[in-house]
Amino acid sequence: MLTKIAKNTALFALTVVATVAPMAVAVAEEAATSGASSPLGPIGAGLAIGAAVIGGALGQGRAVAAMLESFGRNPSVGGKLLAPMLIGMALIESLVILAFVVALRAV
Repeated sequence: MLTKIAKNTALFALTVVATVAPMAVAVAEEAATSGASSPLGPIGAGLAIGAAVIGGALGQGRAVAAMLESFGRNPSVGGKLLAPMLIGMALIESLVILAFVVALRAV
């Protein structure tokens, strides 16, 4: 049941991205040619940071779930897994912060 929900959610997200991407490209091209900022810039920035946050949250959730699963299977490796997991979490979070900065620069 869960895999069917995950597949449907992924299909919905892909459909939304495929629908919104051409509009975002058209707005960006219009803004680039006219030299003025588009009134849709803040909306695009909000959508971009929203997508980045969702992706970062999913990545961090999967990283923690994998670490906890491996710790549950072999408790003696808990200390060895913590540092690489925290480094991975920091890298994922840095990508979200980078997307936030890029979204703010686009406005």
